[in-house]
Amino acid sequence: MDTEDTWVDARELFHALADHKDADAFPRVVQPWLRQAEAEYADALAEGIGMLPRSSGEELDERCGDLLWELYALSRVSDVLLLSYQPRPAEDPDPADGWPSLTVAEYQELFTRLGMTPFTEASAFDPFLHEIVEVEQAEDPDEPIRVTEVVWPGLWHGPLLFGRAGVRVRAGVRHAERGVADRSPLYWTYLRRHRPTVDLSQGWGSNSQWRTDFRVDVRTPAGDHLNVGERGTDTGLVTEADALLTPAERLELLRHRCLVRAPERQDALPEHAPERWVDFFPFGWQSD
Repeated sequence: MDTEDTWVDARELFHALADHKDADAFPRVVQPWLRQAEAEYADALAEGIGMLPRSSGEELDERCGDLLWELYALSRVSDVLLLSYQPRPAEDPDPADGWPSLTVAEYQELFTRLGMTPFTEASAFDPFLHEIVEVEQAEDPDEPIRVTEVVWPGLWHGPLLFGRAGVRVRAGVRHAERGVADRSPLYWTYLRRHRPTVDLSQGWGSNSQWRTDFRVDVRTPAGDHLNVGERGTDTGLVTEADALLTPAERLELLRHRCLVRAPERQDALPEHAPERWVDFFPFGWQSD
């Protein structure tokens, strides 16, 4: 991506939001950034996303390398702006402390002006489109997952899913288990207020962490394609914990980005509590 004097990037916006402690983050931080970003930045974003592969069988264009890092940085911006819409954590510290909040309308305006399209579809639960925020446990263990409320909107950029909509759901325990589907570690994610998160930036320095690839999920007429932008990651079972999951559970983790029920072999996992299940390494997994 460009490096002209007028050029802005998502990392710059992220740090500006981190430094802003007042309630006027949209007019004072977001809008000035957007005025610079709407031209070259938004165009470069659209051009780069147009070059992304549409299935796991396609090779990643080498020109997309910087784009995946930029999309990751932009996803961090989204993550911190959504914190105020998530349940408070059971214990302090609260990850939302120190981060400004936007109204839903302001959040949508930020990303719409970057070429994205918000969505709040909730007629049927779809793990491709929906992130479970809270589970209401139905008495019938076989009751399918049903969306009861959309907490925040999701975002498309063409066929690319940039962000899933956050939803509250009702479900039987055989479909989504309260305390697991809504509290176990969420992978490919920088930050959530109410649950642990795991992404490949963790453990790296202040500069290296930004060289993290965005997960590329696309929806095409041929179907959904998950994690098609994966590059340079072992696609096998990397950890001992990976091998303890059944094939169905691994597919579930890939689709939902978390486990939605306790694994069949949960007692064999290094940590028994759902909030401690951070030992999986699904980052190279793909599915068409």
